[in-house]
Amino acid sequence: MDPSGKKIGLWEAVALAVGTMIGASIFTMLGLGAKIAGHNLPFAFVLSGLLAFSVGYSYASLGTRIVSNAGPIEFIVRGIGDGLVTGTLAILMWFSYVVSIALFAKGFAGYLLPLLGLSITPFGSGVVEVLVVAAFTALNFFGARAVGRAEFWIVLVKLSVLGFFVLLGIWSVRPEWILPRFDPAGVRGMLFAAAVFFLSYMGFGLITNASEDIEDPERNVPRAIYLSILVVGLVYVGVAVVAVGNLPLAELVRAEDYALAEAAKPFLGRFGYFLVSLGALFSISSALNATLYGGANVAYALARDGHLPKAFERKVWFGATEGLYATALLGLFFALFLGLGGIAAVTSSVFIVIYLFVIFSHYRLWRRGEAPGRGGLVLLAFVLVLSTFFVLQYYQYLHQPRALVTTWVTFAAALLLEALYRGATGRRIELRAVRVPRALLRRRW
Repeated sequence: MDPSGKKIGLWEAVALAVGTMIGASIFTMLGLGAKIAGHNLPFAFVLSGLLAFSVGYSYASLGTRIVSNAGPIEFIVRGIGDGLVTGTLAILMWFSYVVSIALFAKGFAGYLLPLLGLSITPFGSGVVEVLVVAAFTALNFFGARAVGRAEFWIVLVKLSVLGFFVLLGIWSVRPEWILPRFDPAGVRGMLFAAAVFFLSYMGFGLITNASEDIEDPERNVPRAIYLSILVVGLVYVGVAVVAVGNLPLAELVRAEDYALAEAAKPFLGRFGYFLVSLGALFSISSALNATLYGGANVAYALARDGHLPKAFERKVWFGATEGLYATALLGLFFALFLGLGGIAAVTSSVFIVIYLFVIFSHYRLWRRGEAPGRGGLVLLAFVLVLSTFFVLQYYQYLHQPRALVTTWVTFAAALLLEALYRGATGRRIELRAVRVPRALLRRRW
């Protein structure tokens, strides 16, 4: 919230979510997407965007009824109550940020090494991953003000680069290269890619985490959620069309770690390669910066104490510094242990599980007359997202068995940790006092 007390407007809320969603994934995972979906990559982004809308429906509906900066965990506690499952989900929410750190660190190495003329090797990537995470962790010593200033300029640069890439590259797209293929292999690859790229839309939930600070939240929270998903979807599809339509598929796959920069070469030459690589480094830095200091620390505080800070301002990000260091170290562990595809699949799996419980909570609250929405649409969203989860597990089983094991070990470890921690400390997830709109108090659905 602005120090002057001014509320966040609709388009400011949209910008907040768009800046979060258009982060590292479009730079780091484009080559992986081309490898999985081939020429169907743009349609995979369309499918994952539709899935995001289905989840966004629950977030938007609950956001009009529960105006609370506690976000998804608040929804879940009110829907299913506190217990072992809710506490496990709180730990998984923190862990989702941990694995995101690994994704960002690996993506940063993938763009920096070729830009410096160095080969991508496990040792070289490992060194860069350690250095970049250490550098942003060290920003902690300069305080929240330094972090905020850095993030503003980083976000501005990354959005400018992506816009430049799409506007200039769309004119040289070869239509025959972006024609979809609906044979069994093409459809299977498109579904796999949509499941993996589902994580590219994570971030719209941040709007509900700031709902108390948004002007007229009953109207603007759902609008901001739908608009942000739409804007991000258009950007992702545009980038995918330009990339697949300008560079042969084999070259995109070969340049998996820095595919977007390679895709700029046909219409921008070496300058385009340099520009997009630089934009990728800024973008990944932005995501790493925000995740380390924002979501990770707040989520850690929830998992540790059972309640969230009263205000989601930057000054409270530094209230649980051990969470910062634990997040950084665990993120590095996953960056060094798993490949890019494995990290993406694990991250998507964790987020999908959280989304499923939000949708389930929405349905229960709707049945009790405590939340708006249409029960049929909520059930449809649950089935679609659950199906996506199974598709993702099947993809891991076929192509990333180590990531599949890591995913389920993560779920089991979170459950065991919550059981032990809850038993030892008696910690409970507390409900926040929320502002319920007067009009909604008199209404049932």
